[in-house]
This record gives sequence, C-alpha cells and structure tokens, in this order.
Amino acid sequence: MPAHTRTRPPVQAPAADPPPRAPKKPRRNQLWFFLVPAIALYAFVVLIPSGRGALLAFTDWDGLSPERAWIGFDNFTAILDDADARAAVGQTLLVAVAITIIQNAVGLLLALGVNSRIKSRNVLRVFLFAPAVMTPVVVGALWKNLLAPDGAVNWALDTVGLSGLKQDWLGDPNVAIWSVVGVVVWQFAGYSMVIFLAGLQGIPQDIHEAAEVDGAGPVRRFRHVIFPLLAPATTINLMLSIIGGLKLFDQVWVMTGGGPGHSSETLSTLIYKDAFQFGEFAYSIALAVILTIFVAIISSGQYWLLRRQEESTR
Repeated sequence: MPAHTRTRPPVQAPAADPPPRAPKKPRRNQLWFFLVPAIALYAFVVLIPSGRGALLAFTDWDGLSPERAWIGFDNFTAILDDADARAAVGQTLLVAVAITIIQNAVGLLLALGVNSRIKSRNVLRVFLFAPAVMTPVVVGALWKNLLAPDGAVNWALDTVGLSGLKQDWLGDPNVAIWSVVGVVVWQFAGYSMVIFLAGLQGIPQDIHEAAEVDGAGPVRRFRHVIFPLLAPATTINLMLSIIGGLKLFDQVWVMTGGGPGHSSETLSTLIYKDAFQFGEFAYSIALAVILTIFVAIISSGQYWLLRRQEESTR
C-alpha cells in the first residue's frame, strides 16, 4: 500500500504591526481657541483702559469734572517748559542707571561668593535673598528710621569713631537720592544674586576643569569663561533692574517724598503729585505716557543689544 503522507498547512507569517502614526499637529483653529480668551481678557483689563487713559493726555481733564476739552499736544509742550519735569526726567534716568550698575555688580559678587563650597552657603543665600521678598513700603519705612539724624546709622558711625561720616541722609539734597539708591540696592541685590547663581550653577564643571588645565587663573577664568556664559542671566538682570529703576516710586515716596525740594524727585513721584495733590490729571497722564515710552524704548534697545552680544558669545 502506498504510504499515507500528511501535508501540513502552510504557516502564515504574523501580520506586521501597522507603522506608528505621526502625532497630529494642533490645528490653527485649536490654538486660537485657547489664545482668544486670554487675549480678550488682557485687552479688556489692560489694553483698552490704558488706551482710553492715554487719550486723556490730550485733554484738560482735572480728574473730577465730567467735562473735558480736547487741547491736542498742549500738555506735552508744557512738559518741555516745566523745569521740574525736565529735572525729574534726568533724575529718573540717573537713578535707573545707578541702580542697574550697582545692583548687578553687587549681585554678581554675592553670587560668586555663595557659589563656593563654604559650609554656610545655604544660610547665606537665604539671608541675602530675604530683603527681596519684603514690600518696598516696609523697607522704605524701616530705612527712613535707620537713616534719621538720630537713627541707628549715625549712632553706629559715632560709636566706632567715624562721627565725621555722619550725615542727614534724607535731608541733604546732595545725599538723599543716593540714600534711596542704596536702599534699593540693599533690597534687590539678593534677587540679582539668585539669577546669577542659577547661571553659575548651569555652567558644566568640565569647562572649569578645562580652563584650569590650560593654566587660566581665577581672573582670566572669570573674564573669558564664566562671564560670557552668564550672558542669559545678565540679560535678565539688566532688563529687570533698568525697568524697576525707571518706575521707582515706593521707596522714594516713603523715604523722602521727592524732597528735599525736588532733589530726589522721579517721574513716578511727580506723576502722583500732579494727579492727586494738584488735580492736574491730564498733565500727569501725559507724564505717564512719556514714562511708558521711556521704559519701552530703553528696555527694547537694551534687550536687542544684549541679545546680540549673547548670540555673539555662542
């Protein structure tokens, strides 16, 4: 008999998995679905009121009367003829530049100090940053008492035999504005320190070791290695400090009120006085428009220059 042979059914290869689908890109209408509510809220709360308020700079509104007449650019031309306004503009620019330079120099030195391996570095970071979380009004009131003629600063100078350095810190027209600058630097140098410290800790250790192997000393290592890599942190700190300096109000108002005379007057304090003490609301709004333009131009120009420098170091 012929042998019976079995035929096995052909084995089918397992079906290949379908290729993974590429993630769908969000459609434009989906993006606008999330953006439109936020933009509408921002426009309703900020842009529209600001625009309507800026239009009042071209009127003679006194802040109370329902009637107001359109006077064009008269308020802005009056600012050019106002010696106090011109002095406040120059004083504001001086204060902003001084705060920016001193605050960031001190903040960088503090960051380099607490970035070392000393055991108390974490405690020092907390203490140095603590003034930045205090409200400016409280800081101004505190230092107003400390800098009084019979305050703790003059008492300490007298105690250590430096009575010749005693000053009427807030009553001398030549010293008052610099006392305010010193208080602002004292409060926010720790804030700049934290930003610089984040930049320092973001520099890989390999770069430090390579610079040491090449024989670079501490000064050359800082100048040619560390400081160029701190460009992003420097950009952020300079932007924040220049804007804060141009808008400075709280510390000046609490400590000196813009005095003695007008020696520590800034645009912000002058705006407040013209609006709420003299009832010249339209004029004060014109000053506020000028301050806004100053902040926008200076901060934009500074950001553009710093970004170019930052890109050139990459």
